[in-house]
Amino acid sequence: MTDQLSAIPTNLILGFLGVGKTTAILDLFRQKPACERWAVLVNEFGEVGIDGAMLEVEGAFVREVPGGCMCCVAGLPMQIGLNQLIHRARPDRLFIEPTGLGHPSRILDTLTSEHYQNVLTLGPVLTLVDPRKLEDPRVLENVQFRDQVAAADILVANKTDLCSAQQLAAFDRWASELEPAKQHVFHTRQGRLAPAWLDGRPDARDVSTPHAHHHHTVRSEPAPPDIQDQPWQLVTNEGQGHFSFGWRVHPDYRFDENQLMALAGDERIVRFKAVVNTDDGWRVINMADGALSAFDSQAREMSRIELISAGVLKASEMDQAVRAAAGLSSYDE
Repeated sequence: MTDQLSAIPTNLILGFLGVGKTTAILDLFRQKPACERWAVLVNEFGEVGIDGAMLEVEGAFVREVPGGCMCCVAGLPMQIGLNQLIHRARPDRLFIEPTGLGHPSRILDTLTSEHYQNVLTLGPVLTLVDPRKLEDPRVLENVQFRDQVAAADILVANKTDLCSAQQLAAFDRWASELEPAKQHVFHTRQGRLAPAWLDGRPDARDVSTPHAHHHHTVRSEPAPPDIQDQPWQLVTNEGQGHFSFGWRVHPDYRFDENQLMALAGDERIVRFKAVVNTDDGWRVINMADGALSAFDSQAREMSRIELISAGVLKASEMDQAVRAAAGLSSYDE
């Protein structure tokens, strides 16, 4: 499959929706040895692929598997994406970032299968946790969260700068009671991971519900229309109790950044990501857990916007808001 002389060190970066996985991988890339090439296989719950564009800001080789949790598409679509990424990038290190709404067991099965045993060397699985979320019984009972924690070799408390001393102490108690014990438990903020955490070997760990997604089927979706033929494209997805709306928009449309940031602040939206052409140039807008950030980006072949909600929203309402940010009425095209 590959002519590389040694297997590629590979790490799975897990974490619940909005915990900061992409930010953490971006930070790792800023610490990358200049002589090495690193690559990321990223999976998003939504359909339009935002994380890849964000990661490319740091020069990452990126391959996306959009449209649901990677564990449900861990068969052929994941393997195709992984194989293409390996052949294209010839990476010295590989990261795999599944959606925060997914289970890791089938991904780990794929990565440790005979097909990849001489291609990849799996390192410790890192799972990021926001200690504040442990106060919500719905999170502790969530099957995706439990399985991500169960799969972790290294458990990382992220966003500790936003936590109280009591919340951090509660996290440490909770982590110390997990069985089997983790290799390491760390605290960090703003997604800062130490490259040394990537080295080592994973333990054999059983997830809490290994068959949780066996009832799901892989959707066979046609390729999206060419952006030149259909300059405004809205796509939706739903699953695991969440709903996503995604837009692919021709780059000739210019967005008002303030209007998009106002939309991101809608309390019904739990996640908002965009790489868009604005009046001030190309920008990345990112909202997770109420924290909103924006920074410059290189020009893209199209603008991409995605929002995720935990409740049902009207597609027409969301589309009208995004169109308004582009200076369009709901009937303009």
